[in-house]
This record gives sequence, C-alpha cells and structure tokens, in this order.
Amino acid sequence: MPGLLAAVDRFNDAHPWDHNAHYHRWLLEQLPARVDRALDVGCGTGDLVRALAERAAEVVGVDADPRVVDLARAATGRCPGVSFRVADAAEDLPEGPFDVVTCVAVLHHLPFAPALERMRDRLAPGGTLLVLGVHEPSQFTDHLLGAAAVPANLAMGWARGRRPRPEAMTARTAPAAMTLPEIARVAGRILPGVRLRRHLFWRHSLLWRAEG
Repeated sequence: MPGLLAAVDRFNDAHPWDHNAHYHRWLLEQLPARVDRALDVGCGTGDLVRALAERAAEVVGVDADPRVVDLARAATGRCPGVSFRVADAAEDLPEGPFDVVTCVAVLHHLPFAPALERMRDRLAPGGTLLVLGVHEPSQFTDHLLGAAAVPANLAMGWARGRRPRPEAMTARTAPAAMTLPEIARVAGRILPGVRLRRHLFWRHSLLWRAEG
C-alpha cells in the first residue's frame, strides 16, 4: 500500500489539476444571476473573482499572501469593479454589506467559528454565503467517497496531461483538523438552517442565505 500511494503521489505531481477550481462552475450555479457586491475570501490568483465579475457590479478579492495578490492583479488586468486586497481573513475583512461572500478551501486555515461569524456579518439582508471546504475523514461515507475519488482523480489528471503546477496551486496548504460532524455542529449554530453537502475529491460545501 505505501508503494501504491507513493506512485499515486508521483502521478499527481506530474499531472496536477486544481480540485478547487473544478467546483467553480457548481459554486456559481448556487448564486444569483446578478448581484451588486461580492467578496471572495482567500481569493488566491483570482480565478473565482474574475468569474464573479461577470455577474456582480463590484467584486473584492482578499488574500493574506502579497505575492498571490500581485499575481491576481496581473492576471486580471483592468477589469471594471474588480479589486484585490492583502488582508488577514481571520481579522481584517472589508466592510460590507455584500450580496455574496465566497470562501474556497481557506476556512480550515482559520479559526473556524470566528471566521465564519465574520463572513456572515458581512452579508447584506438576503445575501448568500458559500463555502467550499475540506474536512478530516471520520465516517464511513467519507472513506467511501475518498476511495471513489482516487480513480476519478487519476482520470482527471491523465486527461489534462503532463504540465507544470498551476500558480493557483502554489499557495501553502494545511491538513483539515475538523470532521464533518464537528463542522456541521458549529456551522449550524452560527448559520441556522445552513445546507451542508459532501462532494467528491475530498470537499464539502456550506450554503447559507441571510434573512431578507
């Protein structure tokens, strides 16, 4: 088994693809067709920000890494209504209100409850908070989906072929520390009625709409 896992890691290194960007289309499908203001927390190189700009009058992307924010600005160029800021999402989010707040594969880097509360508090009435996150596997369903994701992951990498690692995948990573039941319990307290969903490729989502 260790030899097999090492072989899979070598294959993934040679055929990298962005598991988070894979879900951008699904994330956008959960959001209103037109909004005034949107905030992407932990924006990385700005792929989701640029997608949000097609339906929002103003989009703000924040990330704690100045190098990544510079890359996002360079990739975006002059795009009306789009701005990027270097900010610590745990302490310093832009003032709201925002009609949409997104957060992709960042929340597990932060103090979970305070960060989720801060994002909730930036929402306008009727606004949407959408999180794509990772969690520590703890249940049979987690391990079943994880096993199913391995061949699918290899197929996706093979289809894309050998290539350098995309800039969007060069940010620091951290292992998930919370299980899905723990996330559900804390998120349910902070976001009453939140919808939690498991996804393939070791991801889950939290979808919550503020009262209008």
